[in-house]
Amino acid sequence: MIQKKLEVCLSPALLPLFNIEDSIVVVIDIFRATSSICYGIDNGAEAIIPVAKVEECAAYREMGLDYLLAAERDGAVVDGFDFGNSPFSYTKEKVAGKTIVLTTTNGTHALHMSIKAKQIVIGSFLNLTSLCNWLKTQNENILLVCAGWKNNFNIEDTVFAGAVADQLQELDYKWDDATIAANDMYSLAKPDLGAYLSKTSHGERMKQLGILDDIAFCLHVDITTAIPVLKGDKLVKLV
Repeated sequence: MIQKKLEVCLSPALLPLFNIEDSIVVVIDIFRATSSICYGIDNGAEAIIPVAKVEECAAYREMGLDYLLAAERDGAVVDGFDFGNSPFSYTKEKVAGKTIVLTTTNGTHALHMSIKAKQIVIGSFLNLTSLCNWLKTQNENILLVCAGWKNNFNIEDTVFAGAVADQLQELDYKWDDATIAANDMYSLAKPDLGAYLSKTSHGERMKQLGILDDIAFCLHVDITTAIPVLKGDKLVKLV
């Protein structure tokens, strides 16, 4: 029996080095896209359509559909759109029953780079245990794709990848070096995620934008149970 692999891709730029066609990909963008996607789907959003470019998101305006359009670049909401990727824009009151078209600086880019995967699901601290419990039942290679920042490594996504590895360590996966490193980082961060991740460069960007509350919210663990999964061009709740 061939041993299944648990791998971490530290940046979307490294994806060509992985055999993603044989893996379940977990897309990770903790600050803030995947956290907001998990929160929105858990709060009853019918679907979230991830697109790579602002222009693709804007094009939906001409279709006459009752969609919410969300666009973020460099941490800020793009002018002319309903909102960006703050989790506080994905409350039940705003998104229940709605379809949202979303483009972000890093998260939707990582998702589109992973499009050839066997399956794509979305991970965040918000749905950590639900996600890991599901992964344990799949008996598939798992690739944790860190969105990073504009194809550069970042700390928060890697720490989350380590948290997933921590929950899956009882299973007989073959870990690559990046998984080992991510798990070691999570061990350092686990006692106080907020303090450990306060040093991140993207955290600093968000502080400059006055959105510290978003950082704190994205570090809540297990406040949602929904697992967003890509079906066609839409992220929907895994059932």
